[in-house]
Amino acid sequence: MKRNYTIIPLSLLLLIAMVACSNKSKGTTDSEEKQPGSTVSVPQFDADSAYRYVKAQVDFGPRVPNTAAHKACGEYLAKKLEQFGATVYNQQADLIAYDGTLLKARNIIGSYKPETKKRIVLLSHWDSRPWADADPDETKRHTPILGANDGASGVGVLLEIARQLHKQLPELGIDIVLVDAEDYGPHQSYTGNHKEEYWGLGSQYWAQNPHVQGYNARFGILLDMVGAKDATFFYERYSEEFAKDINRKVWNAANNLGYGRYFVKEKGSTVTDDHLFVYRNARIPTIDIIQYSEETGFYENWHTLKDDMDGIDRNTLKAVGQTVMEVIYKEK
Repeated sequence: MKRNYTIIPLSLLLLIAMVACSNKSKGTTDSEEKQPGSTVSVPQFDADSAYRYVKAQVDFGPRVPNTAAHKACGEYLAKKLEQFGATVYNQQADLIAYDGTLLKARNIIGSYKPETKKRIVLLSHWDSRPWADADPDETKRHTPILGANDGASGVGVLLEIARQLHKQLPELGIDIVLVDAEDYGPHQSYTGNHKEEYWGLGSQYWAQNPHVQGYNARFGILLDMVGAKDATFFYERYSEEFAKDINRKVWNAANNLGYGRYFVKEKGSTVTDDHLFVYRNARIPTIDIIQYSEETGFYENWHTLKDDMDGIDRNTLKAVGQTVMEVIYKEK
């Protein structure tokens, strides 16, 4: 993903306005998040279990497309979703990176209650950055990273949610979409044009070629860098433009659960991430739960060799996972 400081284009604002109007009929209004008197039983998210799923991915090594570790991890993820009762779709795609590299990519989708028309989509990217191009040691800036937080943490949370879905289904259908090739964007030293479309290649492909023809969801939640100790999540600004009500729904749920120190009700930065392409190409209003700090920007070990298991905290995984489960189980 890429942090931006640019003004949102007029064309995107017009698109936002059009889709916002159409989505009023889908029921994603502020009134839904209150749900007074709700007695829905929400399962308890197991942070230890999620931590193990994060570690299992990291143990494969860097999950860079076109590598053996990437292929092996993809098999692991698909099998886990099958184990947890999902209808699994494997999307194989040849994607072209910014430098012309052909990437053998794989999106992995696990669907629950696939026959249900009312749906929520949960996303995370499962690949890891090919280069530690933000590492303080310049000699290591072409070394692949483990991506424990940036990649594996979001997937680990979703796998634990999948495990809970297998035991107790919510009212709506749920799709877990693990997208590939999100982090194969240009190296920081790249002198060419840094286009938004160079990032999130897998999500662009899925949004344009969904696993089910005519697929739609009420809304989406993207998890990215959701495992670091004392992480803070602000309202990502693209999310504020096209899915403000979903931001409020999720942040209100987090604060009601006592996770207000993680989910801060203030605006953060704009981030070029998978949610942007899901909105642009599939018209699904999707938010980005992504770590942000006013002092350091992203996670302090972002795109460095220190993005390893030492930086993963069970308490943060719990805060994010329980919040997402609170939202999806109480949605009507």
